[in-house]
Amino acid sequence: MLFALLCTDRADAGSLRAETRAAHLDYLSSFGDAMKFAGPFLGENGKPNGSLVMIEAEDAAAAQAIADGDPYAKAGLFSSVTIRPWVWALNKPDAA
Repeated sequence: MLFALLCTDRADAGSLRAETRAAHLDYLSSFGDAMKFAGPFLGENGKPNGSLVMIEAEDAAAAQAIADGDPYAKAGLFSSVTIRPWVWALNKPDAA
């Protein structure tokens, strides 16, 4: 099942995002085909202020474990993380 990880950065996160970005990207890449897409949310100033990660996981507990293992989360970047099951309805890439 697909899960959306909706992450909001702490307002006082400072340089945490930049400092942990490489480890974050390596971590997400380690999930291979289970990683469907990911990227930052942008504030009105055009700077990242959160993240959206779409991941395939066995269940909500597995999605939570993935969220908890993210270097961004471990560094304390996020003020909140919401995990929601999601169904791909349009423009689904080929399964092949």
